[in-house]
Amino acid sequence: MLTDVSTCRSAGPARSSSAARRSHDDAPDTASAFARLAELSEGHERDIIRDELVEAWLPMAHRIAGRFRDRGESIEDLRQVAALGLVKAIDRFDPSRGAFESYAVPTITGEIKRHFRDRMWALRVPRRVQELRNKVRVARRELTQNPGSPEPSIADIAAHCGLTEEEAADGMEALESYSTLSLDAEMPSGDDGYSLADTLGAADSSFDTVVDREAAKKGLSRLPERERAILYMRFFEDMTQNRIADRLGISQMHVSRLISSSCARVRAEALADETQRPGPAGPSATD
Repeated sequence: MLTDVSTCRSAGPARSSSAARRSHDDAPDTASAFARLAELSEGHERDIIRDELVEAWLPMAHRIAGRFRDRGESIEDLRQVAALGLVKAIDRFDPSRGAFESYAVPTITGEIKRHFRDRMWALRVPRRVQELRNKVRVARRELTQNPGSPEPSIADIAAHCGLTEEEAADGMEALESYSTLSLDAEMPSGDDGYSLADTLGAADSSFDTVVDREAAKKGLSRLPERERAILYMRFFEDMTQNRIADRLGISQMHVSRLISSSCARVRAEALADETQRPGPAGPSATD
């Protein structure tokens, strides 16, 4: 387990006078320790030096984690993520390529950003939207950094970032998209007790009826006039078969047979038309 030694620096490698020239007070001079670490193979001695380096650089990792406070994640969790990034940086660092701080800072920062990208979204959103969110957030901060600066418009943010206004709008919406709102949450306006779920639409039960009517139109138009009249009286005027028979001067049994045969014909034509409709474009059987 990593130990917080932000208030105790004596456990790590000794600092030299050159540390005063470094960019931050929490950047110790550990060049000799890294050189020794690179020479050692896996074993107890290497583990000891590695742990000392982690302790020495942990305050810097905590400082980087502090830059991301107040974004919906606790500072303790951010410090743990930063510590993980620090361990990765120590394990991958090549002392011959320069100062450790120059390598560790982007490594730790990247680990924290990945944590936000992969763990903090209540819903998984495309990487493109996450990147737009970051660009918009930085642009808003830069455009409002001077006292008295007005809240930038979508057009201002788009021009500042080199984005289209549509992309800037997507990024603005994503700024508040880390968490979701329950459908049972009460609407903020009014005291009527309505929840968010009450504002959502539902499937219209009439859609199926509309589809069926459109499918039957062609078949109905092809029926003889008497059969169309019988179907109209039966299904639109809600007449009984006996009343239809009396009006047309035929038997009720004949009316029943005509209704059955007419419906069967219309249904068969509608189903035949449905099977003959072209499906989604795709490779043919001969391809």
